[in-house]
Amino acid sequence: MKKLIVLFLIPLFILIICLPLNAAQARSTLPLWQVYQQSLKTAKYVDLTHTITPKIPVWGGFATSKFEPTINPKTLQPYTYAKDGFEATHYDLSTDQLGTQLDPPAHWSPDYPAIDELPATFAVRPLVVIPIQDKVAKDPNYHLTVLDIQDWERQHGRIPEGSVVFVRSDWSKEWPNPELAKRTKFPGVSLAALKFLHLQRKILFHGHEPLDTDSTPTLEGEAWLLRNGYTQAEGVANLDKVPQTGALVAIGYPKFQGGLGGYARFIAICPPNWQYGVSVGQIPESPLQKADKPLRWNPDLGVRVR
Repeated sequence: MKKLIVLFLIPLFILIICLPLNAAQARSTLPLWQVYQQSLKTAKYVDLTHTITPKIPVWGGFATSKFEPTINPKTLQPYTYAKDGFEATHYDLSTDQLGTQLDPPAHWSPDYPAIDELPATFAVRPLVVIPIQDKVAKDPNYHLTVLDIQDWERQHGRIPEGSVVFVRSDWSKEWPNPELAKRTKFPGVSLAALKFLHLQRKILFHGHEPLDTDSTPTLEGEAWLLRNGYTQAEGVANLDKVPQTGALVAIGYPKFQGGLGGYARFIAICPPNWQYGVSVGQIPESPLQKADKPLRWNPDLGVRVR
């Protein structure tokens, strides 16, 4: 009987001993963690987002914004590092259509989702970049056409379903010149191209560098998109620093209830051998590196600077 008990306990003991090791091995080989270790950790990250300041270009129908130090309501004095150990900023934003944006369809149609109602699945997508900057250099009012898209596909292959398509025009290279928002002629995306991308290629959304989709009197492209439940990105930057294929885009935006626009941040995740961007581990992250100069409030610029 004792022998039977021992024979029964030996494999049970071995199983108990091996459980932590097997669990650790399982954890180390989880598929999504493998994706991070093998691909995302060594990838190059490029920011496609403008920094928001009070003086960036904005549509003439919106007022200017104002930043100022947050005031203590009891003392009516601003919080300071020296007195309070921290500082904070009060943002008087004239609109939620400011800088690099993610336009939910509710911007033009109340029947569709607002910014807080966009699905979490927007987070990471394949990124396609279609360049038209050479044509824009000859015609500042040039708009992406279906033929441009087809020419791109002949060279790079079919645009993936569910991808994000950014249109490179190099319009953003003049940012933050406030005159940009006053121009009536600027590069855009034609209505036919938008319908082709959404109805034929079934992309998630497209993005462009200017602050409007097109320069037609009625903004026909933007109207069609938002009134049919589509989202779009505006004010995108640095498209000259990402590949036309093979990258991903990480998409972040605030969750304002009922928000009709989103101060968005788009980060391109590029292949490890890409010439631009920074990889995980190349710069201090945790803790972050101490700056050479402390932040200070600049009353002339209306922002904190170093």
